[in-house]
Amino acid sequence: MPSFRTGVVTGIRGERPGLQKVEVDGEPAYVLTQLIGTVALGDRVVVNTTAVELGLGTGGWHFVHWNLARESWSQPGLTSGAGTVMKLRYTSLQVDTGSAEEATPGIAPGTGLDGRPVVACTLHSQVACVAAAFAHGAPGRRLVYVMTDSASLPLVLSDLVADLCGRGLLAATVTCGQAFGGNHEAVSLPSALQVAVAVAGADAVVVGPGPGVVGTGSEYGFGGVEVAAVVDAAAHLGGRPVVAVRYSDADARVRHRGVSHHTTTSLALASTRALVPVPRGSIDPASGEVVEVDVPDDLGPGGTSMGRGPADDPGFFAYAAAAGILAARLLGS
Repeated sequence: MPSFRTGVVTGIRGERPGLQKVEVDGEPAYVLTQLIGTVALGDRVVVNTTAVELGLGTGGWHFVHWNLARESWSQPGLTSGAGTVMKLRYTSLQVDTGSAEEATPGIAPGTGLDGRPVVACTLHSQVACVAAAFAHGAPGRRLVYVMTDSASLPLVLSDLVADLCGRGLLAATVTCGQAFGGNHEAVSLPSALQVAVAVAGADAVVVGPGPGVVGTGSEYGFGGVEVAAVVDAAAHLGGRPVVAVRYSDADARVRHRGVSHHTTTSLALASTRALVPVPRGSIDPASGEVVEVDVPDDLGPGGTSMGRGPADDPGFFAYAAAAGILAARLLGS
C-alpha cells in the first residue's frame, strides 16, 4: 500500500527545469515541477514516502505529491503544445503532454529508419557509455535517446541525461509510452523511433529505460526484457538493431556475472537477429551476430552502474561502449 505524510519544506538543494531537489523535514525529496509546480521554503506539502520506507527505488528520496500552500495550479501542455494525448493516464497526476505524432503530421505512414543503427540498452547507465563511445567514433553526428517507460517515467529525474545533453553527447530526447518530459513525446516505441529520425534528426538512436529498473530474479520478470521489442521494432522499420551487452565481473548475483541473463534472455526472445558487439578478445554471448570491436581506454563516459564506476567494473563499461563504437562504425558502412 502507498504511504503519504505531510511535512514542511526545510531546504532546497538544487533545481533544473522540471525538477527541484528539496528537503522535507530534513529528508531529501524530489519535486516534479512539470506536474505540481514549484515549492518554496516553509511550504507545507504532501509527500509519498513508500519507496524509502521499503528501502527501494529512489535512493532514499521521497516524492512531493502536492503543495498545500496553494489552492490550485495549472500550466500548458509540457512539450508539444495543444493536444489530446495524456500520460500517467487515469491517475491523479495525469498530464496533457501532447505528442509529436499530433504536432508533426509530416511523419508519414511507413516512415523508416533507412539503415540507421538503433542501440538497445538494458540499463540506464549503459546510455552514457554508448553516447561517449559514439561521439568518439562519429564526432558531430546526432545521437538521439529514446527513453522507454519500463523504469522511471519522468525523464527529468535523470542526472545522467542532463549531463549528457549538457556535454553535447545527446542531440535530443524522446519519451515514449507513459514516460514523459523529453524534447519530444511519443505514444509508442515504434513511433518514437520514427520521431527520433523524422523530427529530431537522428543519425543513430539509443533506446533504454530511465533510472530505477525493475528485476525480480525470474526468467522474464525484468524491465530489460523490452530489448527484444526494441530489436524487432528497429528491424521492422529498416534500422540496424545493436544490443548493448550487460556484463559484469563485480556483480554479486550469479545471474549477472559475465554476460547477464538479461541480455541472453532478451536476445532469445527477439524474432530478429541483432548485432551484438563485444570488446575484442572478450566473452562471446553466443547469441545474435557477434561483432568484435576495439574499445579505447580513454572514453571517460562518467557515471556509475549499481554504485560501481569504471575502475570497479571495467567490463560493464567496455561492453556497453562497444555498442556505441559499432553504431558509429555502421554510419560509414
